[in-house]
Amino acid sequence: MPYVLIAPFFILFAIFGLFPLIFNGVVALRTWRLDDPAQDGWAGLGNFEKLLSDEDFWNALYNTFGIFVLSTIPQLFLAICIAFLLNRQLRGKIWFRVSMLLPYITPVTASTLVFLVVFGRDTGTANWVLSLFGMDDPIDWRAGKLQSWIAIATMVNWKWIGYNALLYLAAMQTIPRDIYEASALDGATAWKQLWRITVPMILPVVIFTVVLSTIGGLQLFTEPMLFEPNPAAATGGANGEWQTIAQLIYKTGWKNLNLGYAAAMSWALFLIIVIVAAVNTLLTSRLGGGRR
Repeated sequence: MPYVLIAPFFILFAIFGLFPLIFNGVVALRTWRLDDPAQDGWAGLGNFEKLLSDEDFWNALYNTFGIFVLSTIPQLFLAICIAFLLNRQLRGKIWFRVSMLLPYITPVTASTLVFLVVFGRDTGTANWVLSLFGMDDPIDWRAGKLQSWIAIATMVNWKWIGYNALLYLAAMQTIPRDIYEASALDGATAWKQLWRITVPMILPVVIFTVVLSTIGGLQLFTEPMLFEPNPAAATGGANGEWQTIAQLIYKTGWKNLNLGYAAAMSWALFLIIVIVAAVNTLLTSRLGGGRR
């Protein structure tokens, strides 16, 4: 009976998890084109070798890492600072904690469409705010890599800062108050308490959010997809200024109908995510351990 009760999970996992993974690996080793079935055949590592000289792939990888850095680092830093403030005695702290979830529960498509108005060239709110600080020439947020990266990273940060802040807050509330009181008697400021006491003691949660942010950041798709005027094209700008790996996989597989090459890209992205997540975890563990 116990095996019968747990069988549905393994059956569903085998159908919707294991089989697509194995099938995708087989497709990555074939020259499978939907527009020309006659070309279907065994390619071996040919699709992976093609990646090494594919300028579009390297451009998309460069864009993905650029947006990833601009979103993940500020996102986690601000989330820790906000959680630390919410963990202190504040008036209306319940309201502030609940408000942190509002961006997270907002549909990403709806929020991205709002940000398209914010980052408009001539009538956008972002350029209006910058003009208050003396920047008279409006920025075309779709005309270059850096400005488009900043715009997309802003969308990502707005959605995920509050979610990560609540995770950190939950971990901070497990820290005994006596530790903070003792450090305050020793003359520790709130800033030192944050980085010398709080962060090392919530390190497992920090590592968890780093891994999640790495996976999500390197698979970024919806925000850059909707940022361009013609989302169905999946070009990421006129010259691929913000085209990510996920966009390129979509374009290769469902626009160019080259499923074999798209599958190879997806496996390359998987390996990159594993490596980057492992490196980030190692660095976070060492930095956190060094602060103890």
